[in-house]
Amino acid sequence: MRLIAIFLTVLLLLVQYPLWLGKGGWLRVWDMDQQVHAAHDKIAELKARNAKLDSEVHDLKEGTGAVEERARTELGMIKQDEIFIQILDPNGNPADAPAPPNPELTAVEKTIAVAVPDERGKKPQH
Repeated sequence: MRLIAIFLTVLLLLVQYPLWLGKGGWLRVWDMDQQVHAAHDKIAELKARNAKLDSEVHDLKEGTGAVEERARTELGMIKQDEIFIQILDPNGNPADAPAPPNPELTAVEKTIAVAVPDERGKKPQH
């Protein structure tokens, strides 16, 4: 009787091995499921990025607001009837320069461009 119990235990272990550790076992299925979830998360992130880029391309093609914003921020351009005003910090550096290591200095307003008419009510000529 004891020999039959040992034989059945060994047989049970042999049947369980492919279920847990074999090619289509539970551990591999779990690992593949984790990879699928990671791929879905990455795809969702990339879709959101693509939607943002698509929106930006649409804005650049259709409207002038995005082009104007880029020209102002990246190229430092201003409109024809605007006056460029740059506010300097106490050390004489532009406001958008890296902050000095002195923590006592406070942040200063960024560079601005405004349209200011001359004293006769006309827009300035360039």
